[in-house]
Amino acid sequence: MSRDGDIRRWKGKTEAKGEKRRKLTRRVKTSRGRKISSVRWLQRQLNDVYVQRAQEEGYRGRAAYKLIELDDRFSLIRKNKRVVDLGAAPGGWSQVAIQRGAGQVVGIDLLPIEPVDDVNFLEMDFTDELAGQAVIDMLQGPPDLVMSDMASNTTGHPATDHLRIVALVELAAEFAIATLAPGGNFVAKVFQGGSEGELLKLLKANFITVRHFKPDASRTESAETYVIAKTFRGRK
Repeated sequence: MSRDGDIRRWKGKTEAKGEKRRKLTRRVKTSRGRKISSVRWLQRQLNDVYVQRAQEEGYRGRAAYKLIELDDRFSLIRKNKRVVDLGAAPGGWSQVAIQRGAGQVVGIDLLPIEPVDDVNFLEMDFTDELAGQAVIDMLQGPPDLVMSDMASNTTGHPATDHLRIVALVELAAEFAIATLAPGGNFVAKVFQGGSEGELLKLLKANFITVRHFKPDASRTESAETYVIAKTFRGRK
C-alpha cells in the first residue's frame, strides 16, 4: 500500500486562484480539567486519515492498516492456515487475518474483546503456562502465524520502558517458538533500539529470515517498527 493509496484526504478552501490547497484541521477546544496532552491526542485522532478510514471501513482501529501493509509486503497470512493474535484487543488484526483468508484465528488478551465473525477469543494471559495448549486446542493444531501488536504500558522513564518493551517482545517470540508449526511466521511490534541483542539472536536461531519494517500507517513521529521472522525451522 503506498502513501498515496486510496486514502481520503481533507482538502482546504483556496483563498485565491492558483493558491495551494490546504488541509482542513479539526481543532479540539480546551475545557476545564482537560490536559493539553489530552487535547493534542484528541486533535490528532480527529485528523488522522487512518482513523477516519478505519471508521469508514469497519475496522477496530488504525492498526489494521499496519498489518495489511505488512502482509502485502511479506505474505504473512496464508489461505486456510491457523493464526494467533497475541494481545488481540480491540480485534483489528484478527479482523484483517480472517478477511485475508486465514482458516482459523484465535486472539488472546487479558481484556474482553467484542466478537468478530469467524474469530475465537481467549480471555487470558498469553504468558500463562496453560496458554499455549489452550490456543492449540482451540485451533485444533499448531499456528502457522503468530502476530503481536502489543506494547507495554509506559512509565515515563525511558530506560525502564525500553526494558519492558524488549521483555514483552521476547515473551511473544518465545510463545511463537513454543507453538508454531514448522515453516510458520512471526511478526511483532518493537521500538527502535528494542529488537537488538538476545531477541535477534533468538529469532535468527529459529527462523530462516529476520527483517525489520515500518509501515506507512505507523505515525511518522512514532519510534515503533516491526520485526518479521519467516519460515520457522521447527523445534528440535
